Amino acid sequence: MTSIPISSNARLDGLVAIVTGGTGGIGRAVCTTLAAAGAKVVAADLHEGTAAMAPGVEFLHCDVTSRTATEAAIDQVMAQHGRIDVLVLCAGAIAKTHLQDSEDAEWQAMLDVNLMGVVNPLRKIYPIMVQAGGGKVVALGSIAAKIGGVASGPAYVAAKSAVHGLMKWVAKSGAQHGVFANTIAPGPVETPMWQTVTGRAPPSANDSVPLRRFGQPEDIAQAILFLCSPASNWITGTVLDVNGGMLMD
Repeated sequence: MTSIPISSNARLDGLVAIVTGGTGGIGRAVCTTLAAAGAKVVAADLHEGTAAMAPGVEFLHCDVTSRTATEAAIDQVMAQHGRIDVLVLCAGAIAKTHLQDSEDAEWQAMLDVNLMGVVNPLRKIYPIMVQAGGGKVVALGSIAAKIGGVASGPAYVAAKSAVHGLMKWVAKSGAQHGVFANTIAPGPVETPMWQTVTGRAPPSANDSVPLRRFGQPEDIAQAILFLCSPASNWITGTVLDVNGGMLMD
């Protein structure tokens, strides 16, 4: 059984991190934050985006809905860097179709991106971390999975709920090997994806958020840094609510 060091500082010097969905609204902030903490960061995504990668961040084309493509991308990272210490699973898509109006294709799309987009990287990287003696995995869940939705429909809620459960399994299985697995459950975060679904343009106001503002990608990225770093060396299997007080457990 791997011996787990006592929690220390939130630095990632010399570590290699993969961030799926790394060019999206939250993913890009995560990449920048992890790189600033000393990690070598690979932003794995379908689209490179229009903005240049931050210093310390490299782009890697990856379709997380395809097991074959995902494993090939991970092999490329291992060939180049020789290790993967941190995996952050940010790839996601959202839909708000009501249950009775939802079609099979939408359900499949939500499961492909939000659930299999977590399963496919994990199936490859989990054994790599076990063999290496440890690693940190953080997945983006959602407040929607805990309260039944905000602006999202049932397919999104179901997929994110599955992610919450899957990460608990990884945490329980990986603990003896030094593999940590935690989930972030964001509330509403002002990203292009959220604005597309809600029609709200920033700055947004919402009386249901006790802290009186919607989240920004940096709010989520800093919480993810904490869970990826030695600062959280006695935390695994948790769902961390980062939602401005919308849900208080």
